[in-house]
Amino acid sequence: QVQLVESGGGNVQAGGSLRLSCVASGSIFSINAMGWYRQAPGKQRELVAAGTSGGTINYADSVKGRFTISRDNAKNTVYLQMNDLKPEDTAVYYCNVVITNTARAQFQAWGQGTLVTVSE
Repeated sequence: QVQLVESGGGNVQAGGSLRLSCVASGSIFSINAMGWYRQAPGKQRELVAAGTSGGTINYADSVKGRFTISRDNAKNTVYLQMNDLKPEDTAVYYCNVVITNTARAQFQAWGQGTLVTVSE
């Protein structure tokens, strides 16, 4: 069984920075694809950033140049560095990973979400 625990959310003023972390624990062989999504109040969940095991990374147009997704395979951790935050970045952020477990089964897992609030 695999669990994802997110951290790093909080309140920040516009122009500030936060780094979100998503730690996977359990019977993990490898983290394959990774991604961060967000859901603002009254809106649908949207993709913010995604990375494949092959190294391809994509960002939503709204965060390009400000957010960076990365991973530390040794720590089974995925990060989202968010710089120059704007009020419209306010949302609950969710990590999403595709994991291969020690039985070599592959599945997708979601974090519990972490709230980011950006004030003027």
